[in-house]
Amino acid sequence: MTDRFTGEQLPRRLGVAIWRRDPYPVWTWLAVGGLVSAAMMAVIGLPGVDLHGPLYHLGVMCPLCGGTRGVYLTSHGEVGQALRYNPASPVLVAAALVLLIRAIIGWLSGRWFVIAVPRRIWIPVGAVAVLALWVNQQLNVELLTQPWDE
Repeated sequence: MTDRFTGEQLPRRLGVAIWRRDPYPVWTWLAVGGLVSAAMMAVIGLPGVDLHGPLYHLGVMCPLCGGTRGVYLTSHGEVGQALRYNPASPVLVAAALVLLIRAIIGWLSGRWFVIAVPRRIWIPVGAVAVLALWVNQQLNVELLTQPWDE
């Protein structure tokens, strides 16, 4: 199978490769944007607007609930508290940092590290992770609906 953007051969099994171009620039820019947002929250504080989806007001917590507070707490080094609000938030911050380091190395060297994970692995693993996070967030509905005091 060939990547439609770069023309390079995609691995069919789990592995690491080095490519001449970034095959996933969207992930790179999402990571950069996320880290800029996290840095702004670390300095300025949490947004003053309601970021909740409509299900939140019905008492249904989604996997993203508590994520903003989790990223804020992670950026202040309070990882334990961040894990309480959303266990995915420190993981997302760490993944964004890894993607940023990968991007800097790629931009400077012209070589991009690619970790190939076949769909038959990442789709079921991702689905189970999202479902587990959803259940966790629903079990913490009282914590997630409390007013936030910085």
